[in-house]
Amino acid sequence: MPTIITHALVGAAIAAAGQPRPVSGRLCAAAAVCAALPDLDVVTFAMNVPYGNLMGHRGLSHSLVAAAALATVVSLGAGLKARRHTAPGAGVSWGRAWTVLFLATASHGLLDMCTDGGRGVAILSPWDTTRYFFPWRPIAVSPIGGQFFSPRGLTVLFSEIRWVWSPTATALAVAWLIRSRWARE
Repeated sequence: MPTIITHALVGAAIAAAGQPRPVSGRLCAAAAVCAALPDLDVVTFAMNVPYGNLMGHRGLSHSLVAAAALATVVSLGAGLKARRHTAPGAGVSWGRAWTVLFLATASHGLLDMCTDGGRGVAILSPWDTTRYFFPWRPIAVSPIGGQFFSPRGLTVLFSEIRWVWSPTATALAVAWLIRSRWARE
């Protein structure tokens, strides 16, 4: 898995790119948390849940179904100033907030599918419990727990800067340029 820092960064970037200016800091924060939340399933290691179990690490919590459920709960209950129909500048519509939160949460499983370790991601569970990886897996898998603060953890962070942070910053800059150009027309 990429580090929790990288998951949160990608979630916040998705939120920043997916809403008009001024950007809602609450939505960016909610997206960052939603993007990192699937890794709470690491507690299943302490409960002796097998890795390959649906409730194990990278199981149901990393699926598109879980992303949709979390986006629904957070967009309805987080007080994001989300409304069904919103006038320009009056906040983010409920549909936009849900979409941003879904994409931020779904990004977690998709990024994990790009890592070079683990047993894959049950992205399509509960209907298909097969664990998937993408054919191209450039991101070094992060050590879990205190092992992150080791030379291996630093190697992973540099891998993420190269393969995730830099492309994310570039995509966000392009999105903002396109939006500003459209706003002037």
